Amino acid sequence: MKNQLEQLKQMTTIVADTGDIEAIKKFKPVDATTNPSLLLKASALPAYKSLLADAKLWAEKRGGGHAEILANMTLKFAVLIGVEILKIVPGRISTEVDARLSYDVDATLKSARQLIEMYNEAGIANDRILIKMASTWQGIKAAEQLEKEGINCNLTLLFGFGQAAACADAGVFLISPFVGRILDWYKANHTDKDFSGENDPGVKSVKEIYNFYKVNNYNTIVMGASFRNINEIQLLAGCDRLTIGPNLLEELSKVDAPLSQALSADTATSSKPVVSYDETLFKNDLEADKMATEKLTTGIEGFVADQIKLETLMSSI
Repeated sequence: MKNQLEQLKQMTTIVADTGDIEAIKKFKPVDATTNPSLLLKASALPAYKSLLADAKLWAEKRGGGHAEILANMTLKFAVLIGVEILKIVPGRISTEVDARLSYDVDATLKSARQLIEMYNEAGIANDRILIKMASTWQGIKAAEQLEKEGINCNLTLLFGFGQAAACADAGVFLISPFVGRILDWYKANHTDKDFSGENDPGVKSVKEIYNFYKVNNYNTIVMGASFRNINEIQLLAGCDRLTIGPNLLEELSKVDAPLSQALSADTATSSKPVVSYDETLFKNDLEADKMATEKLTTGIEGFVADQIKLETLMSSI
């Protein structure tokens, strides 16, 4: 019998949630995703020492003020890692715009176009790249424009149904609903309840979004992310894509039991109405969901903190 990772690969596109090239080589995913937190971890790996130096040299040659040079260093480092990963995976790499730009459409557009230009200069075509940005209203609007320019986007830090609906309405290529972080919030705020198995609110959220998309024929890809255990992954088998960290990929590879397909476009049902979002409706919907509001805010803050740590590290090289 095939192990559960092998079985999962037959029903879902597997994406490695890591910047660790050795882990990517081991588990052979189709795509890979990175973010400031993962880049910070990757910066400590010996394999990336030369990339840090190359990024610093490139940014210094490009010039500008101290803050601009640091920002360009981190962008270049992300692209250099992305290029290395694309030598291994057959699909795409997701590279994230600076989280400090999450509420600025024009700045997000500028940074996204810069990332694409840097990848193109390295010989990487647009169809192998996803530009990641937070699922704020401004992030979604920036993604809507980028999609029209042939730049596909991955909308991350997605916690609420309204965020997902607005992304689909905007024609976004892919969304990353965060399963584990939703679970974290409910466990912290409802300590007396059982959120195991099918009761996991993160799993429920992804299923609801997936079914809504399939019933209404949206092309936006659903990629579950931020997993806390393999049971969450098992319960979402069949989702378009799942981005999984190396530790859980390893765990799945050691399970030999049969894996049932939990999600399928053929059996999808949804009673959710289709809504066309404007900024006011989006904000009202988000504010009504305390979990989504808090996790979006803290998620952005966390990525900003790790971005600053990465810049601090690079300034000391």
